[in-house]
Amino acid sequence: MVFSGFNFLFLFLPALLIVYYAVPARFAAGRNGVLLLFSLVFYACGGVAFLPLMLVSSFINWAGGLLAAPGKAHRKAFFLLTLILDLSLLGWFKYAGFLAQNLAALGLPVPVPEITLPIGISFFTFQGMSYLFDVRNGTAPPERSLLRVTLYIALFPQLIAGPIVRYTDVADALRSRRENFSDFTDGVLRFLFGLAKKMLLANLLAELADEVFSGTAALSAASAWLGALAYTAQIYFDFSGYSDMAIGLGRMFGFRFPENFNYPYIARSVTEFWRRWHMSLSGWFRDYVYFPLGGSRCSAALQLRNLLIVWLLTGLWHGAAWNFVFWGLYFALLLMGERFLWGSALSRAPRALQHLYALLLVVLSWVLFRADTLPRALELFAAMFGAAPLWDIRTEFLLRQYGPILLIAAVACLPLRPALEKHLPPSGLLRVWGTPVLAFSLFVLCYVRLAGSSFNPFIYFRF
Repeated sequence: MVFSGFNFLFLFLPALLIVYYAVPARFAAGRNGVLLLFSLVFYACGGVAFLPLMLVSSFINWAGGLLAAPGKAHRKAFFLLTLILDLSLLGWFKYAGFLAQNLAALGLPVPVPEITLPIGISFFTFQGMSYLFDVRNGTAPPERSLLRVTLYIALFPQLIAGPIVRYTDVADALRSRRENFSDFTDGVLRFLFGLAKKMLLANLLAELADEVFSGTAALSAASAWLGALAYTAQIYFDFSGYSDMAIGLGRMFGFRFPENFNYPYIARSVTEFWRRWHMSLSGWFRDYVYFPLGGSRCSAALQLRNLLIVWLLTGLWHGAAWNFVFWGLYFALLLMGERFLWGSALSRAPRALQHLYALLLVVLSWVLFRADTLPRALELFAAMFGAAPLWDIRTEFLLRQYGPILLIAAVACLPLRPALEKHLPPSGLLRVWGTPVLAFSLFVLCYVRLAGSSFNPFIYFRF
């Protein structure tokens, strides 16, 4: 089940809202029970066979948190045991096949298991681990209620594709929250704008990106660049749209999830880009891997080691394939370069050149990320940089068909809405009614689009 599908929009969500708000607000445990039940149903719709796996993961981290809390005997041993169990589940389902394939390719007699990847396993495993880390570090008290820990991990808005929510972000809301009409309407508006990003931009851009990346037709330099730019916009609107919908849904039920995107394509360096893109994942690796390794408060050699480890893990987190490994190493090298080599010179360059530098390197990274295989990525890079004809009739056709949506996407990547709201009077008619009217109009267009197309995937569901 996806947020932008008929079943979710017109069956699941209305039913949940009716049942949830039928429970009096003073019965917080009852409302938690309703949310947990519907969250489990939501996950089961995407793969009921893996529902026990998520429940086992929740139990492991709940029990581990109780046993690894400060003051407990043998807390370090229980912490390590729980961490090993978390990583073992993730490792088996996500990486065992990849490891076996590579060992077999080296000539070793290793059988390659056929393993179906549970949906959202990277997200709910990282959430469980963050709870464990925070309890072990003393920044969060151990939660005695298994229901609350399970709800934290299984909460449907962020269960499948984030944002990665820390337990400390929602601990108070899990125990007692006060839903109100203002938060609810803000959540609805945030959800509708996220839905529009997904349905009206990402899905159309996906058609162009797929035409280039997955097509069998010969590439020209122009068509390869066109596909790269289309995917650059697609992945932003797809993932940030999902995050907006998740944050909006959370607000509708009294939760405040962290922001996950902050207009990343206006960054002036790769370092700044990663402060604006998938911020919940960047923060997770920073706090739970980079800082414990020593961060930047160590020698230059150790800083390089720390960056290399973090970005190798970041690449592998996104997928068990060599192109993801090289994608992570690509960013590691760029971040090392900005920190130790050319960062100072970059900061003195004209702003336009800084923006162009960052955007170019990010666009190239998405080619490596999107390509089905490493050889396909190299083929696209070769076409982009001169190993193919500069132009062909196919590129002209694609530009005629998708040029307008690319222009709209380019504008939509800019922080125009915050700038506009900053200059509108707080009580003006446009400020009060403009956003709801625009959101409702976009919802109507989304409905028309949904009724006419069955193409509706989310990129990050596979992680």
